[in-house]
Amino acid sequence: MNQFVQQIINLFGGAYPETIIFLISTLPVLELRGGMLAAGLLGVDMARAVIICLAGTVLPVPFILLFFKKIMEWLKNTRFVKTVRKIEGKLAEKSKEVEKYKTLGLFVFVATPLPGTGAWSGAMVAALMGMEFKHALLSVAAGSAVADIMMCVVSYGVLGQVWQR
Repeated sequence: MNQFVQQIINLFGGAYPETIIFLISTLPVLELRGGMLAAGLLGVDMARAVIICLAGTVLPVPFILLFFKKIMEWLKNTRFVKTVRKIEGKLAEKSKEVEKYKTLGLFVFVATPLPGTGAWSGAMVAALMGMEFKHALLSVAAGSAVADIMMCVVSYGVLGQVWQR
């Protein structure tokens, strides 16, 4: 992921570091995990990076919660039906624990800083499960905040020590 984040930083070369980490944080898969890594690489103040990355990660969530299920239903009537079924299958696998514990399960799922467990995936799972908007949004935002803090420790603590050598 580090090389990919570095390529995105290079792509936005002339932009402010804060803009770069915000944009990275809005992207699926990378989200705040990539944003915090980029913030560490770009030397952005830690407190500022935490706020910017969290804002970038949470920004797409309401739209995913509101429109993901409708978009997936529409795509089932197109040539992308196989892709839709594949995505639904992967999300169904991920949703088993979330379904069992509802909002707490969604919170833990999103808070776990592993690939495929971020705000985008959590919001998609919540949308497919038909979770209440307010509960899903709060769970995803809170889980993202916890993941943000964990990634902050990694980016500014552990990795910060490695980069200084």
